[in-house]
Amino acid sequence: VTGKGSTFKIKIPLTLAIVSALIVGIGEERFAIPQLAVVELVRAHGDSEHRIEKINNSRVLRLRNKLLPLVRLDDILKIEKIEAPSDEDAVSATAEDDLQENGFIVVIQVGPQTFGIVVDRVYDTEEIVVKPKSNLLRNIDMFSGNTILGDGSVIMIIDPNGMANQISNDMGTSAEEVEVEEKKEKYSEQTTSLLLFKAGGNQPKAVPLSLVTRLEEINIADIEPSAGRDLVQYRGQLMPLLYVEGHKEMRKSGRQPVLVFSDDDRSMGLVVDEILDIIDTSLDIEINVPQPGILGSALIRGQATEIMDVGYYLPQAFDDWFERREQGDAFKQKRLLLVDDSAFFRNMLSPVLSAAGYDVITAIDPIEALKILRGEPDAFDIIVSDIEMPNMNGFEFAETLNKDNKLKDLPIVALSSHISPGAIKRGREVGFYDYVAKFDREGLVTALQETLETEGEAA
Repeated sequence: VTGKGSTFKIKIPLTLAIVSALIVGIGEERFAIPQLAVVELVRAHGDSEHRIEKINNSRVLRLRNKLLPLVRLDDILKIEKIEAPSDEDAVSATAEDDLQENGFIVVIQVGPQTFGIVVDRVYDTEEIVVKPKSNLLRNIDMFSGNTILGDGSVIMIIDPNGMANQISNDMGTSAEEVEVEEKKEKYSEQTTSLLLFKAGGNQPKAVPLSLVTRLEEINIADIEPSAGRDLVQYRGQLMPLLYVEGHKEMRKSGRQPVLVFSDDDRSMGLVVDEILDIIDTSLDIEINVPQPGILGSALIRGQATEIMDVGYYLPQAFDDWFERREQGDAFKQKRLLLVDDSAFFRNMLSPVLSAAGYDVITAIDPIEALKILRGEPDAFDIIVSDIEMPNMNGFEFAETLNKDNKLKDLPIVALSSHISPGAIKRGREVGFYDYVAKFDREGLVTALQETLETEGEAA
């Protein structure tokens, strides 16, 4: 109706940026963090999988097995805390407990740097208009501007780049320590998939799952004794059944668990009493056992466990299991140097490579390997090297070979428990011809064959 009501004129400044931001609170203050820099929001509390730990008195966040530097927003902005307790230790303990029980952590990424910011509250995400910060604040790089919220409040907008720089300055040493700690954990926590079982006693035994072709249960009635050993028809062929050393008992009736190991068209079965579980764990053989068929003992799930030497049983099934196969003139008498600091992997891979037709020499680390190679620079045709080794890792080993005029043309294949695009790229840069997972036996043999074929064509 003409003459009644109100008319509003709104002017929208088109020169100002509009961004999506996460609104957070610390104390009585609110701040906006550009959503583009926010990776995720984590809630830390007592029963959370995300743990807050300390490295040399600096807090870090363990997020999916990765350690991130962690700072409180009020600390980095120098906002005064209002605490009830007067005792300084009580204040510190209260803040630490509050962080563990009620802390919100905003995970931010700026370029390659990722870190966590602890805030008291998280409100919501909003589309905000970015207003330039005042000239009085131009020297403070922690803020990129300010904005006015819907309730009329004026809040500052956090600059993620400025915060990253500040954290680097304040926590430079701690960040380096976090990186060192991560490298230590990556080396110490390499995991192996193991099959746990029992055979001839209550002490558990283990074998790498990748070596086992199948888990079977055979009918006792189908077992046929022949020439002093037990056989069973398996996939159209007779498969020898072997028993764990010192244990040759079998169930009288019903079905018997058997671990099947295969290579090409040959298979053999290892009779066991009970299959317990399949686990991923770090494997550290602590005690070498002078017993046939046992590589050593390791502590798994708090219990001493015998690690089986599969290579001991395979020739008992077929005398020629490890005899060299005919692979053509290009592959006869190829000499291979296997470099791995783990006795377990050396013992596991040596028979596999011997069966593939190679004369295998082993070295416990790159230092010993270099001594062997420099003593006989023309004696080897190819090298297989682990990546994760102390003192000198596989990448450094390859770089050292490239600097030696007598060894730089020797082909080298990498073995690793951790394969990523970045690791493969670095491997190519330092001279590795191929990059293979440690338990990929077929992949390793194929990689060696293709590498030698490529070298032969190049020659």
